[in-house]
Amino acid sequence: MIDHFIMFAAYNRWANQRLFDAARQLAPEQYRVNCEVAFNSMQGTLNHILVGDTAWMSRFQQVSNPIKSLEAILYSDFDDLWTARQQMDTRIIHYVEGLDETKLNSDFTYTTVLLPEQITQKLSPTLAHLFNHQTHHRGQAHAILTRLTGEAPPLDLIYYILDTQSAKVS
Repeated sequence: MIDHFIMFAAYNRWANQRLFDAARQLAPEQYRVNCEVAFNSMQGTLNHILVGDTAWMSRFQQVSNPIKSLEAILYSDFDDLWTARQQMDTRIIHYVEGLDETKLNSDFTYTTVLLPEQITQKLSPTLAHLFNHQTHHRGQAHAILTRLTGEAPPLDLIYYILDTQSAKVS
């Protein structure tokens, strides 16, 4: 499972780079326009992905969680958000690279943002949720780009594999 999570951490960085490169091309009014998705705009969606990652990494690393709202706009400036995104992607990669099978299979207890209750489960499915959550909301961002510009970069895992590994194409 470690190799699986290491791949997802690297894929996450790759997909975010592609997504931010495309989002950077939006005009400021396009970046902030309400597209009627869960977090309204590209700005809201990209911030929410970082909100989720910040909350989960705080829980995983057992440090103070600064997140108080899932709708928070952590960075209104695109470049500041991109810098924070890159730092978070590096943080996720280093965290995952420091895990072992014993740790992945150990119990993990955390408190949610919305409900002040403690939940205990194995670390592995919780970490899988982190990556699934990112993919879900990147899909929404992809839809926003398609709606606003008519195109969006492919973000599928298979494209990452083809882009980064020696794949035989016949």
